[in-house]
Amino acid sequence: MSILAAGLLLAFCATAQTTSPVGLWKNIDDSTGKPKALIRITESGGELSGKIEKLFREPNEEANPKCVKCEGDNKDKPIVGLTMLQGMKADGAEYSGGTILDPANGKVYKSKMSLLDDGKKLSVRGYIGVPLLGRSQTWVREE
Repeated sequence: MSILAAGLLLAFCATAQTTSPVGLWKNIDDSTGKPKALIRITESGGELSGKIEKLFREPNEEANPKCVKCEGDNKDKPIVGLTMLQGMKADGAEYSGGTILDPANGKVYKSKMSLLDDGKKLSVRGYIGVPLLGRSQTWVREE
């Protein structure tokens, strides 16, 4: 492969990464400002889903917590490995139509998200009913 072709391929991959939420993200707690987890977003058949890969725990917190407040199939499953984001589809510059699970309270919310800062950040909003009634987090892309 020529140097020019390799450079174009590298530029294409970098652009594709910053224009899509696919990748590894550090979510930042909206109330404490501290990192909570690493979430890997993947795409299959035009739908995005996100799985928790790692939790950032305080020394006094349980090392391998389970989703005790979750219902259904997620009840008492380890939080690491849990699919917390699913069914998100591109909707113009946003992604919507999916749901997000909050393992802290076991509730599933409607969700929407959008890329910020040339794809370096992801604004994620979980809500009940209409987006106005919800809360947002900013996730930071991990390199």
